[in-house]
Amino acid sequence: MNTPPNFDRFSFSLSFGLLLLLAPSFSSAQSGEIPLQASDKVAISIAGVPTDEAVSISKVYTISDAGSINLLHINEIKAAGMKPSQLQKRIEDAYKSAQIYTHPTVTVSMDSTPGDSRLVFVNGGCQKNGPVPYRTGLTLMQAVGTAGGPSPFAKTTRTQLTRTSPTGQRSTTVHDLKRITKDASLDVLLQPNDQIIIPE
Repeated sequence: MNTPPNFDRFSFSLSFGLLLLLAPSFSSAQSGEIPLQASDKVAISIAGVPTDEAVSISKVYTISDAGSINLLHINEIKAAGMKPSQLQKRIEDAYKSAQIYTHPTVTVSMDSTPGDSRLVFVNGGCQKNGPVPYRTGLTLMQAVGTAGGPSPFAKTTRTQLTRTSPTGQRSTTVHDLKRITKDASLDVLLQPNDQIIIPE
């Protein structure tokens, strides 16, 4: 007996919804650090230093066009091209080598406040195609979910992900969203400027 097409669509939508609810726990297990770039906003906090100075240093910084941020006592620190974990070590080492703080503990993370310049683009096959704000750990399934989920006629088994390398080379991979709903380990971590198309 053939399964009615409407039932297949309902089953996939239900599975897709359940996976989106569980997605944060899946993505948190993956390492999604990417290099910082000019105009990125980073949240920096510091511990192990005098309280008043910790308050002065711990805030959100915008990386300048020259690729640096300006920190109390140590001035310009190069940030562009470094991953957040690398930047936090660089800041700790700078404070130690300048003999300003003995045991500073620095935490650096991408700031995801509205207006973040990093985006991924859903160019077809979703209910609400368009730019989706990028955040560290964003996955293919999460981006599709943010865009309202697949449209009724979307061919989700042939979802295309196009990525441009720093040297300008473009590559396209094909992903089966139905398989990802059954096995979250197949989900893909996105990078800024990734483009997603689900054929219809």
